[in-house]
Amino acid sequence: MIWYLIKLVLTAAIIVLISEVAKKLPLFGSLIASLPLISILGMIWMYWDIKEPKDMQDKIADHAEGTFWFVLPSLPMFLVMPWMMRKGISFPVSLSAGIALTGCLYFLMTKVLAKFGMNL
Repeated sequence: MIWYLIKLVLTAAIIVLISEVAKKLPLFGSLIASLPLISILGMIWMYWDIKEPKDMQDKIADHAEGTFWFVLPSLPMFLVMPWMMRKGISFPVSLSAGIALTGCLYFLMTKVLAKFGMNL
């Protein structure tokens, strides 16, 4: 139980750090947020939690590859949201549109990759 608490606190601390830094230095906060810190932590947690070496290698490799493919359709959200907000559209509406766009692009990405034999 203590292990889950450690993982939770450390992961949450990164998110809080990003939001606090971004309040004072938005571009530096963006830089920190763009780092794959959560993905790296996820792989480290998997490494420590999975006892069978072969299972661990395969699962971490699948996770890393899946993360690559799922990052791509999420990137347009970070262009659409600021564009909408600079046009006077509120943050909640812009965020909702960005999330909807990302969901559609995730769906499209999985369909396109499936045609090439990759099932995420």
